[in-house]
Amino acid sequence: MIDANTILEADTRVKSFPGLVHETPLSFSPAFSNLTNAKVWFKCEHLQQTGSFKLRGAANKILSLSSEKAAKGVITASTGNHGMGVALACMKRNVKVSVFVPEDASPIKLDTIRQYGAQIIKVSGDALDAELAAGNEAGQTGKEFISPYNDVEIIAGQGTVGLEIFNKKDDFDGVFVSVGGGGLISGIGSYLKQKSPQTLIEACWPANAPAMFECLKAGEIIDIKEEQTLSDGTAGGVEPGAVTFSICREVIDHKILVSEKEIKTAMKLMAHYERFIIEGAAGVALAAFLKLADKYKNKNVAVVLCGRNILLDKFINAVL
Repeated sequence: MIDANTILEADTRVKSFPGLVHETPLSFSPAFSNLTNAKVWFKCEHLQQTGSFKLRGAANKILSLSSEKAAKGVITASTGNHGMGVALACMKRNVKVSVFVPEDASPIKLDTIRQYGAQIIKVSGDALDAELAAGNEAGQTGKEFISPYNDVEIIAGQGTVGLEIFNKKDDFDGVFVSVGGGGLISGIGSYLKQKSPQTLIEACWPANAPAMFECLKAGEIIDIKEEQTLSDGTAGGVEPGAVTFSICREVIDHKILVSEKEIKTAMKLMAHYERFIIEGAAGVALAAFLKLADKYKNKNVAVVLCGRNILLDKFINAVL
């Protein structure tokens, strides 16, 4: 578990740098509260700069680099959101960055990464293949590898989401978080378990891409064959030796799988009731809550809307 003071330090660091990480709203939803008979709040990370929570961890890591490491440049791997976060943080600090991506990475995310001045290198295979290629390149060049999730400073940055949730409202009964490599839920869970131990940490996966779910089930990090999912932000295997594995085992209270149909329904309901376009990974967390809504009748629930970066055509096809 990441110490709460380490997450507080990350919060101070990233918010002291002008024009980078913003505190996002924790917004009460009358519509979803009436729909589910729960008291529903949305943590609006889709309104973060770059459209995703990933900027938090990236900013904390890049701002933590020594001058010597920053001068060498950095390497990272990403399906999009983490790459955008690292690219923006590097642009702000004037650090050169190469981003390794899988071949099927979202074009809209890649365009944004390029706009922030990063070099993009495509890799055959999935997100894990991109991570392994990037790590190998970093080892050969001596540049710092910025993992999407397997890094304490990245996790501490993501944990600032939990800090903001707690600072706004400290009596949540449950918090729903989508899971890929586990950085977001490790950070949020670490902070809330120390500050609000009664709050249940609800981990959410697309049934088509449940890598960390299956690793936790097996009790070790294993290779998982995944299928296509709208939740491309959480897709991909878990890196061998990932620190998030042990933290997830410690902080997660319940695990929920949702179907592609349930993800689509959640995205459609969000557009209908809140007029928000959210990406598939955010739809996973909402879909999981809707699946367990009866459990939270008359209780306070936070759903983390982790991002909004989705092609318009893809979104329209999903909700029609």
